[in-house]
Amino acid sequence: MFITQFFRNPEYCSIWLLVVIFSICTHEYMHARVALWQGDSTAADEGHLTLNPFKQMGVFSLVMLIFIGIAWGSVPVNPSKMKHKYSDVLVSAAGPLTNLVLFVVFSLLLGVTIGLSSKYAAYTAFDAASPWQTANMLFNIGGILNFILFVFNLLPIPGLDGWHVVSRLFPSLQVKNQQLFMFISFILLLLIIYFFDYLFLIGQLATTLIAHLSLTLFQ
Repeated sequence: MFITQFFRNPEYCSIWLLVVIFSICTHEYMHARVALWQGDSTAADEGHLTLNPFKQMGVFSLVMLIFIGIAWGSVPVNPSKMKHKYSDVLVSAAGPLTNLVLFVVFSLLLGVTIGLSSKYAAYTAFDAASPWQTANMLFNIGGILNFILFVFNLLPIPGLDGWHVVSRLFPSLQVKNQQLFMFISFILLLLIIYFFDYLFLIGQLATTLIAHLSLTLFQ
């Protein structure tokens, strides 16, 4: 249970909660924003042009996040109001691409804070490590989490953005081979659950790589 981990490491878990909520709300906000750009004001009319977690995620999702560490968000869209047949693809892709951008930004900021902490630690006579450690933890978690959200949401599994993209781009594939498509989606879901630790590790490696590139440029 996530809530038990919270009492063991409250600082880490608090940062994790904040980053999850921010990342999901930003993901959903961009769905709503791109839908509006594409002519569908459904999400905007219902107040989804906001980062308010109670609007983007809902109370039940927030409770599930606090207790078991799982959360989600959603915005209403109406493809029939959009400009062209690929507008829905753009709307669906906007969420994962937002997480990709956040992954890069958090990773770059991690490199900057590592550089700053190393630079100023040598000139301080008192223990100033804690604020830098907190910043490093924040940006590290932000990079890893958004990498995971990017990859996970691109999977062609019903309910995820990847499913909407594939079903819109290849509608005949879904219709003609629906059972096979559902079977593959189910296998993908099992694999992502089974290999989640490896996905986390890849996210950590990717975040560290960009952070070191940022650190090199910073120096």
